Amino acid sequence: MSGSTVSVTIKFTWLDPAAAAELQVPSYETAGSSGMDVRAAVADHLVIDPGARALVPTGFAVAIPVGYEIQVRPRSGLAVKHGLSLPNTPGTIDADYRGEVKIAMINLGAEPITIRRGERIAQMVVAPVVRAAIEVVSELDDTTRGSGGFGHTGV
Repeated sequence: MSGSTVSVTIKFTWLDPAAAAELQVPSYETAGSSGMDVRAAVADHLVIDPGARALVPTGFAVAIPVGYEIQVRPRSGLAVKHGLSLPNTPGTIDADYRGEVKIAMINLGAEPITIRRGERIAQMVVAPVVRAAIEVVSELDDTTRGSGGFGHTGV
């Protein structure tokens, strides 16, 4: 990798290697991709009705180095074309989690959506984690913005 790109190794394992024989390891689809595409490990297919949520299996687990997390995000094409999104975007996979990675999905569209085995359903973005210390104080410093929020500067 070149430039200011940082490389980190994520350990990966199929939970049932025989059942995952035709599935692909998450991968970057282009040289400039920020996220690795994740594929569905459903038995055959899964239908998500309009307004419904589903927890889609991936068939794998990961070990993320301490100091990093994986953020799970929707794929933009599925969101725009079909209204398929993730209800907790971005979802977080913590460095100490070792269970199966599952993707929480929601159908915000008007038609049922069929998820097929091996279909790309989400993206995983590896990101550094900064842990904060909380300092309890009696008051906060003033800023020009103050407590203005939720459209305070106009629409």
